[in-house]
Amino acid sequence: MAEAAGRLTALAEQTLGSPFPLRIRAWDGSEAGPPDAPAALVVRNRKALRRLLWSPGELGLARAWVAGDLDIDGDFYSALDELSSLVWHRGDEGRPPLRQALGALREALVLAGPGPAPAPPPEEARRGRRFGRHSPRRDRAAISHHYDVGNDFYELVLGPSMVYSCAYWERGSEGTLEEAQRAKLDLICRKLDLRPGQRLLDVGCGWGSMVLHAAEEYGVHATGITLSTEQAAYARKRIAEAGLTDRIDIRVQDYRAVSDGPFDAISSIGMAEHVGREQYRAYAAVLYGLLRPGGRLLNHQIARRPQADEGAYEVDKFIDRYVFPDGELAPIGSTVSRLEEAGFEVRDVEALREHYALTLRQWVANIEAHWDEAVRLTTPGRARVWRLYMAASALSFEQNRIGVNQVLATRTPSGGDSGMPPTRADWLT
Repeated sequence: MAEAAGRLTALAEQTLGSPFPLRIRAWDGSEAGPPDAPAALVVRNRKALRRLLWSPGELGLARAWVAGDLDIDGDFYSALDELSSLVWHRGDEGRPPLRQALGALREALVLAGPGPAPAPPPEEARRGRRFGRHSPRRDRAAISHHYDVGNDFYELVLGPSMVYSCAYWERGSEGTLEEAQRAKLDLICRKLDLRPGQRLLDVGCGWGSMVLHAAEEYGVHATGITLSTEQAAYARKRIAEAGLTDRIDIRVQDYRAVSDGPFDAISSIGMAEHVGREQYRAYAAVLYGLLRPGGRLLNHQIARRPQADEGAYEVDKFIDRYVFPDGELAPIGSTVSRLEEAGFEVRDVEALREHYALTLRQWVANIEAHWDEAVRLTTPGRARVWRLYMAASALSFEQNRIGVNQVLATRTPSGGDSGMPPTRADWLT
């Protein structure tokens, strides 16, 4: 098919109702679009169009990207920014009239050529319908999909810290990722006011970085729980090498199954996003019940912007199918309310939105710098998922579409003495 790129550009503009800001490079070698565009959208084959025809919108684009039918050549972040503003965040006012839409559909069918709907890439999560959303069994499967993809792969992306949550950049963008992650762990320990001999529960302990830091630097006895068998094995190995098996216990355990409280402090860092709206009250109540009176909770969680109609909220299809199955984001106000309803007194909320953008750009740089190794350790599709997810998330944090917050709460005794210092400066020094 001659000059496919020109026809694709015209089709995109007809569908979107606005100029297409990127160049398009098609499977026939043709190229069209603005010569000064920051990048080219590479359409490697007609299957990309068939995926969009069978699954219009974000899911079709995601499948084409993961399968390698679509690619970006040039400034990756600028291209994602342009595409997200045109496609994923376009309102109804940008929809073409019906006659124009039908004409675009006919052209898309011709360009796509004959053929069945391509099978989804194997990296897409498969979820059985027999188990309810956020049941313990389904949650284990969701966690395994995201985290059990190889510890070597995560070492490549995350670096030596092996911390998979927002770092704390005390000097802006200066310093290393490892320094910023250590600063984040230490900030949490200080907010929790950890002391030697105390019991700490780390919910969603990952590869053990938080419990290791708390035990080594603050002398606590720590319990870390995760649903990922690969994370647990890695964390236990690190703990044994540090000689801390007598003070740190790692369990493959659901937070709902923990029964050996009370704990003096609880940290939950980047785990509550997996809980789900329907289970959040229960999550907060479980943590409250596991904490001793006067104990502290540090809940570190990504938040989305609130919607006028919260009942119409839909999860991001790409994230749900390829990154965090069944994951849900909530506005910060909702999180604070659920914690207070469980009995907690919320004492401090610190927004770290810009810090997460910096962290994600570091992770993207890591995966891009070791691309061939990332592909070897997982699959080409999995590496493409992580690159897209992390780069798009960095833009979302930078543009205030999502945020991340540390919520410090106490199980304040009935007498009202929270044990908190009079000012925030007292725990930051």
